[in-house]
Amino acid sequence: MSETDQAPVPPEPVRDYKRKFLVVIDDTEECDRAVTFAAGRVKRTGGTVVLLSVIESEDFTQFLGVEEVMRAEAREAAETLLDQRIARINEIGGVRTETVIREGRPVEEIEKVIAADSSIAILVLAASASNEGPGPLVSAFATRSGAKALPLLITIVPGALTDEQIAALT
Repeated sequence: MSETDQAPVPPEPVRDYKRKFLVVIDDTEECDRAVTFAAGRVKRTGGTVVLLSVIESEDFTQFLGVEEVMRAEAREAAETLLDQRIARINEIGGVRTETVIREGRPVEEIEKVIAADSSIAILVLAASASNEGPGPLVSAFATRSGAKALPLLITIVPGALTDEQIAALT
């Protein structure tokens, strides 16, 4: 077989590639689908998975005197969710992660994180598998266009995909 007859060998992933995949962490089932997809892509192509947890703080001001306790409990819950997702990523192996916890409205905080880190190139969201629609974040970001569109790619992972199906896509 001559050199021209050989199948091309795929290049090795560039492990120090700076591209980041942003995944919003919450307690929904589909969140795991987004994490699995982002981790699979990073493992294959390099980069970092940024896990963002947003604590919605609007409710804190309604309960004077217990605001700090509620804030601390919400932060602890966010850290627990992040730890669970990092454990999931560690099962996949070979994936760099960063974590960010913000307080505020999810859409606004996602926009702020993206604006603050130019290495974030892809926002990974998972659509709900329910019949009630794709979910609030998918609805908020996927329909934007023109000046309102985010300055990055948005990947929407179907919430009903299995690990095997996601692995085949990544």
